[in-house]
Amino acid sequence: MKTKKIITYLTEQNQSLSFAESCTGGRIASAFTAISGASAVLNGSCVTYSNEIKHLWLGVSEEILEEFGAVSSECVMEMLSGIAQKASAEYAIAVSGIAGPTGGSELKPVGTVYIGILTPKRTRIKKYLFDGNREEIQQQATTQAIEFLYKNLK
Repeated sequence: MKTKKIITYLTEQNQSLSFAESCTGGRIASAFTAISGASAVLNGSCVTYSNEIKHLWLGVSEEILEEFGAVSSECVMEMLSGIAQKASAEYAIAVSGIAGPTGGSELKPVGTVYIGILTPKRTRIKKYLFDGNREEIQQQATTQAIEFLYKNLK
């Protein structure tokens, strides 16, 4: 289980983790808190669904939200830095996307999800296009976010 391996690694490194979730609605935090020992590394997590809360809680600039939208690499970058700073975490995951069935557009169809990870050595953001219904898109985004962090631990 990758969540357990991440928790073990961060515990050994005496480092912490935090999440800023939008379309996954807390599923990433739930996956980690289901594992005994998560409290040793998980400082906190935010579900920032609205643009206003992304701005107020995470410091995502209004200019980024207006120019690029919440579903963008620019927004996810600011979500990452915001949650890492607020939670004093060395590692972070941020996710923003369109789970559907409404909300999609030609440029950003349903299933468009940006996932970002922050580690002490790098920050990376990837764009995904997931298929399926709302539940399936949220689950794919959650699984991919955990996998993305796991692959970038060292």
